[in-house]
Amino acid sequence: MKDNKFWDNKAVLITGANGFLASHLTAALLRKKAKVIGVIKYNVPSLLDSDAIKRSAKLKIIKGDIVDYPFVKKCMKAYKPQFCFHLAAQAIVGKANKRPIPTFKTNIQGTWNLLEAIREASPATKIIVASSDKAYGEHKKLPYMENAALQALHPYDASKACADILARTYAHTYNLSVAVSRCANIYGPGDTNFSRIIPDTMRSVLLGKDPVIRSDGTPIRDYIYIEDVVEAYLALAKALYLSRPGVNGEPFNFGTGRPISVLRLVKMMIKISGNRKLKPRILSKTKIKGEIDRQYLSSGKAVSLLKWRARHGIAEGLKKTFVWHKERCRKWA
Repeated sequence: MKDNKFWDNKAVLITGANGFLASHLTAALLRKKAKVIGVIKYNVPSLLDSDAIKRSAKLKIIKGDIVDYPFVKKCMKAYKPQFCFHLAAQAIVGKANKRPIPTFKTNIQGTWNLLEAIREASPATKIIVASSDKAYGEHKKLPYMENAALQALHPYDASKACADILARTYAHTYNLSVAVSRCANIYGPGDTNFSRIIPDTMRSVLLGKDPVIRSDGTPIRDYIYIEDVVEAYLALAKALYLSRPGVNGEPFNFGTGRPISVLRLVKMMIKISGNRKLKPRILSKTKIKGEIDRQYLSSGKAVSLLKWRARHGIAEGLKKTFVWHKERCRKWA
């Protein structure tokens, strides 16, 4: 089955549809002529606000909270989607540290509500649940493989580890078709969460300000471009639908495998901006307590079973992201 026909008129439900990743995924599925049911909690600016998406007859937006089980079950019973991408989450690490209970409700209770509603009302639905590389916690052995223990020790990280385990539990205990994604740090056009290093640095350099590094600049991470992540999700969902061996009930890492230090990342963005007068302003002389020092993923399993690999290098991805931010920088002044 050709991929350009695979998604034709497939019913796809996406939770948190106006989030950064979810709105890109929604746009991609609409381009592939899927019928998308987007579940959102709040009206927030996102790619869904583009005229092309707003006018799409194949997009239906439903407003509600995934913590509300009757609402979630009603959605599943009404639409019985062929696919569900569960991307709704409280994703701000700082907010999770300050207010863990709302984070746990959304990220953990919201996940079990979704899985249970599908089990009761739409058991044929193929489900992709978004976990995170943060679910692993800290390991000395690098890169992280999918068989590494989930030993998260902070609220956001723990919430994703719990959602991860719940998803695989429903696959193995109740025979639901579920797979789990564990992505590296996602970046790209459309991300305006300025608590993250890439959007914050982009804004700073475009405003002619020295970008701030809150750590000592040495932590190493893997950053993956948004278009590569969308392709990863689509590949994983298709493999689940086609019942390919080794996919159901399994987690998959999605990263580039090419980690970079925070300091080098910021210097790359300064270079891309063309403003050589700017210099990184490092706030901490030592590592931040509780922050993982080195973390990146092996995507060998995805390459082998899904025939997926990241296509964008960090330089190319940052240039594309810079162009997007540059077009919008007047709004920040």
